[in-house]
Amino acid sequence: MEGGLEMKVMTMVSAINNALDIKLAEDPMIVAYGEDVGVEGGVFRVTEGLQKKYGAHRVFDSPLAESAIVGTAVGMAANGLRPVVEMQFCGFVYPAYNQIISHVARFYNRSRGRYRMPIVIRFPYGGGINALEHHSESMETIYGHIPGIKVVIPSTPYDAKGMLISAIESDDPIIFMEPKRIYRAIKQEVPEDKFSIPLGKAKVLQQGSDLTLIAWGAMVREAQKAIVMAKKDGISVELIDLRTIYPIDRQTIIESVKKTGRVVIVHEEPLTFGTGAELTAIINEDAFLHLEAPVNRVGGFDTIVPLPRGEHHYIISPEKIYYNILKTMKF
Repeated sequence: MEGGLEMKVMTMVSAINNALDIKLAEDPMIVAYGEDVGVEGGVFRVTEGLQKKYGAHRVFDSPLAESAIVGTAVGMAANGLRPVVEMQFCGFVYPAYNQIISHVARFYNRSRGRYRMPIVIRFPYGGGINALEHHSESMETIYGHIPGIKVVIPSTPYDAKGMLISAIESDDPIIFMEPKRIYRAIKQEVPEDKFSIPLGKAKVLQQGSDLTLIAWGAMVREAQKAIVMAKKDGISVELIDLRTIYPIDRQTIIESVKKTGRVVIVHEEPLTFGTGAELTAIINEDAFLHLEAPVNRVGGFDTIVPLPRGEHHYIISPEKIYYNILKTMKF
């Protein structure tokens, strides 16, 4: 029980499915669709069973046309519906990028506030499952850089459910990126009933005094493993799960940095121009005089994610994070 709520052990897949189920039942204006979303329940079975429960007019399959998926969502939203669309993989979103940046993000501004865009665009992202090309990108910065859009990345089943419910209820467009590497790798007790988690708020997962470690998505689990290694060296690490790429929770980050004086940022996306660079700028602007060492970024290589046989060279390991913790502590 949590605050009187009944708990159930869920994976991220089942937590997202549960969130969609709750909102579809609650609001008849919500529709969910995308490639294989209806009959098959999605390539990862995230929407499994929802078409059978709510009918093909509420949960349905789309053509293999990402631009059309998001474009129709714009029309639906402008006419009162609240579409939740799924892109099958992160690397398949690019054909819809024109719709996202030209219409989804701008319609409220373009119409002088007359039309809101309550659209949620969901898709699995990131590497670690030995997938094919265009399946393993971590490109959150691309979406975080677009004015008018919020970008959310959960790292646990609990957060996935609570933040997806908040995203669906938001009148603003949301990019909801789901780290497929941990779709079924983590099980957690999650309330069966409806609850929500505010967007734009980071979470301090572990208190510490020597160094602030910032991560999100699948990298949170790797960061936790690195912290266990660092603890053996007597290093007290404070772990922050960013949770929302935009808007960034500046306050939580700065409060932690002022306490520890050292920072390591971990993200799977390419290092250059990544989210870690923006976080570094924020820390330099608001906490520079509290730093005992330069901000250390641990990111993906500036290359295309390798195919399965070489992917393990790209994915960030706990050992790499641990090495950079030591490097920052010794500065």
